[in-house]
Amino acid sequence: MSDRLRARIRAGDREAFAEIYEEYARTVYNHAFRLTGDWSTAEEVMADTFLDAWRTREQLEPDGGSLKPWLLGMATNKSRNANRGLGRRLAFLARRPASDRVADFAEESAGRLDDARRLAAVRQVYDRLRRGEREVLALCVWSGLDYAQAAQALGVPVGTVRSRLSRARARLRKLTDQRLREEALETRETRETREARAKNTEPATRRGELPGEAALAAVPFQEIQEGSR
Repeated sequence: MSDRLRARIRAGDREAFAEIYEEYARTVYNHAFRLTGDWSTAEEVMADTFLDAWRTREQLEPDGGSLKPWLLGMATNKSRNANRGLGRRLAFLARRPASDRVADFAEESAGRLDDARRLAAVRQVYDRLRRGEREVLALCVWSGLDYAQAAQALGVPVGTVRSRLSRARARLRKLTDQRLREEALETRETRETREARAKNTEPATRRGELPGEAALAAVPFQEIQEGSR
């Protein structure tokens, strides 16, 4: 069935191409979003992927099973280009005055269970992985490709996919655990501060800190001047 569909696509059969669009559009879109982190960019990547798939249909191998690796390979390359463009835009914006911060759409809702907190932490640290690690996670874990299909999509040996995926999983687990510990510490410090305010007292002095006016007195006069500018 896949080989027959490949033959129809190579021949320019629009109905066959509509079939693969219906079957894989959502998969390509989700893959692009995981690599770019932006809904509108993911839509652009998906559209460009299918446009290029149609333009280069004659280069499609006549046999090879599922068309998913072919499409996700193109989507991966286009996501790389989109991220490079985004990096340039962010560098430009960083030189401009800061605007009001917009809340992250993936921000954790109050009252979520531990699994939801871990998922939120994964989302926060995902971008700290190397590009190759993000790509193999997106292909193998979320898009369901096996090692051979992911290797085909990325144009790398199967062994490279295996090693990248192993490193990515280990690093993602480490970063996630670290982020959860940081959140627990932040939550505890925030709670202590609120309790202190409720009692109309200052937060408990930590080891090595100076309380109240003594701390202010310990700050060099020059730093106070600079802070008031």
